[in-house]
Amino acid sequence: MRNERRWFSMLALMLALALLLAACGVQQQPPATGGGTGGPPIKIGAIFDLTGPTADVGTPYSKGQIAFIEWKNANGGVAGRQLQLISQDYAYEVPRAEELYTQFVTQDKVVVFSGWGTGDTEALKGKITADKIPFISASYSATLANPAETPYNFLVAPTYSDQLIIAMKWALDDWKAKGKSGVPKFAYLINDSPFGRSPLADGTAFAKANGVETPLEVPSPRGATDLTPQLTQIRDFGANYVFLQNVSSPAALAIKNAKSLGLDVQFVCLNWCANELLIKLAGQDAEGVVGAIPFSPEGEGAKVALNFAREKGIDYGGADSTFVQGWTAMSILVAGIERTLKDGKELTGENIKNTLETMGPIDTGGVTLPVVFSSTDHAGLKSLRMFRVQNGKWVAITDFISAK
Repeated sequence: MRNERRWFSMLALMLALALLLAACGVQQQPPATGGGTGGPPIKIGAIFDLTGPTADVGTPYSKGQIAFIEWKNANGGVAGRQLQLISQDYAYEVPRAEELYTQFVTQDKVVVFSGWGTGDTEALKGKITADKIPFISASYSATLANPAETPYNFLVAPTYSDQLIIAMKWALDDWKAKGKSGVPKFAYLINDSPFGRSPLADGTAFAKANGVETPLEVPSPRGATDLTPQLTQIRDFGANYVFLQNVSSPAALAIKNAKSLGLDVQFVCLNWCANELLIKLAGQDAEGVVGAIPFSPEGEGAKVALNFAREKGIDYGGADSTFVQGWTAMSILVAGIERTLKDGKELTGENIKNTLETMGPIDTGGVTLPVVFSSTDHAGLKSLRMFRVQNGKWVAITDFISAK
């Protein structure tokens, strides 16, 4: 009887702990079984927007990251050790991001971190530096690329500023190719957040240096169901090119509303709306939209990711490029871990940082150009191609273009 009581007590304790973890909402991806014999699991922290205003792209991105960890573990992990992803939805709320970051670093002892938004990544940069946690975010704000100021932040795509400048360079060339005289007028239709405003100062400086009038800045209200008032401002301004620094859903709404309004402009999406989801949401109205796309769902790296998703039945809503983007970003973070262990170094944040800065080009299997970091520059990519929606698909219309 005493043994039975002890057994029931232990069972009750285990159930209580399980309920506590469920209440906290923390997702701990368990190491895959079979083959993890080289030591304890390597813990990676991550925050995702699964329920907030950028969840439309945050969800397929998160599934790409989780899928990469599963794939890597199924293929032997890193140096015989399995990877353990500790992640949580933070709903695009900066205070929640700060809370989860602290929890994952201090309690769960993660050695690297995968972040998401511009506002939260910029808010965390001081803690990231103090904690010496290598941090790869889905934000490509130029303020995060200088290791003299943010030594543990790494960008795996051209900065938003570079993306906008590349898009503007294309627009100026397109204007000339169409035989237009003078210079075009530009407008920004942006997410009303640090993410949306991140590249505007640099883009405006580039525009003015090329004789273009200061572009009109128009924020999209969060949760808006009709952007006709904002598009009317753009029409009255006389813009010829509208640069969309937003995620897919509001960008698609703007494109559809513009068609209804009879607005004759060239829409140009930066990274977070230049994807398959935009085409799905905007339908026929997406035809002719141009996008600055750093991550292409082509090449061997993308094939591996997408084939794995099909094998495992992972539903990412058909957003191939965004799924591949999440997969690729996580693969670059893990590449730093793998090389650090291969070099016989202790797995510390400082060692992983130094490895990323010195390991040379990181091959993404053709998803991007090789990613290269250095001790003086943490913007790993400088070039991308411009694409256009043609017959319901993104088709490359340029070779790789750089901002400088």
